[in-house]
Amino acid sequence: MATPDQERRTEQFRISGDELLAKVRELVHEGNVRRIIIRNDQGHTLVELPLTVGVIGAALLPVLAAVGAIAAIATDCELVVERRPEA
Repeated sequence: MATPDQERRTEQFRISGDELLAKVRELVHEGNVRRIIIRNDQGHTLVELPLTVGVIGAALLPVLAAVGAIAAIATDCELVVERRPEA
C-alpha cells in the first residue's frame, strides 16, 4: 500500500503574473493535474484550485477568470501543481 507521500507528486514553478494564466491553462489541458495552488511572493496561498477529471469547457471558465484576476494584481507567483499518481 502506498503512503500519502508516494501518492502525491508535486511540482513548483516561479512565474510572473503575466505568464500565470497561460501556464494554468497548459496544466489543465495536460489532464493529470489534481490541484493547483497559487502563492504570492511572500509564500501566502492566494487560491487553491482542486481539479477533477470532469472539469472541462464551460465549467473551467470561473476558474480561469479567478486566475486571470490574480494574474492582474500579482507580480511574481509560485505555482504548486499536485499531479495524480501514474498507474
